Amino acid sequence: MAIKEKEKVPDTGLLTDVWEQSDNVFAKSKTDLSKVPMDELVGRVFSNGPHYHYVFDLFDQELVYVSPLVEQVHDLKIGDMSFQSILDQIHPEDMDFVASAEATAIRLLQERIGMDKVTSYKVSYCFRFRVKGGEYRLFNHQSLVLDTDDHGRVSKALNVHTDISHLTTKNNYRLSLIGMDGEPSFLNLEVDNHSKAEQPNRPSFTERELSVIRLVSKGLTSAQIGEALSLSEYTIKNHRKRILKKAGCQNMSQLLANCVGEGVI
Repeated sequence: MAIKEKEKVPDTGLLTDVWEQSDNVFAKSKTDLSKVPMDELVGRVFSNGPHYHYVFDLFDQELVYVSPLVEQVHDLKIGDMSFQSILDQIHPEDMDFVASAEATAIRLLQERIGMDKVTSYKVSYCFRFRVKGGEYRLFNHQSLVLDTDDHGRVSKALNVHTDISHLTTKNNYRLSLIGMDGEPSFLNLEVDNHSKAEQPNRPSFTERELSVIRLVSKGLTSAQIGEALSLSEYTIKNHRKRILKKAGCQNMSQLLANCVGEGVI
């Protein structure tokens, strides 16, 4: 349930500081976005709820493109929007976490994954956003790097924000780096310099079960999932029963809520 709170101003300078301290990560000039398969990339993100997306240029911190759906979510008009105006919608108490999550993602990409694979990873975490009417709701943030410069530094990113308050209102304040194109995923990670929330034991899903969960999150029926995975509808229904039992969930909505928070989808 959304909660209306007293107006506060988030300290968005925290996020700017993170980027400035990562001097060797972001591009020093603009790059061409014309060859990026935008529709394909948007289709690879979780969007089970009201959502919008935009393309952000890290070089000059400008919006390259904004989905018209943003006007249905926030009290914003596309013609007057800036990246700062989106940041201003973040709950002030979550701004520190957002900055820490970004800093942690950058560190892990540099130290553990390698910046040469940056376009094969999706960064995911959750925070509260102000929506129309002044209420704050829990959103899932997903970010994919679209382009890098000649030195492998990040130039443009696709950010997708999805209202997940119909699934859960509890944020686990964790970060996930979800591998694409066969890369391994790093899920439900503790964020640097942020208090650790108590975490329940996460069930270990098989790759097949994860595929089923991700297709369920896109709204596909058991018959459609079976067709996509070359399995019978009966087999998919059995998978769904086993997944719910393994996760200790009563229904798929509860399961999806848990999976979103842990970066599974």
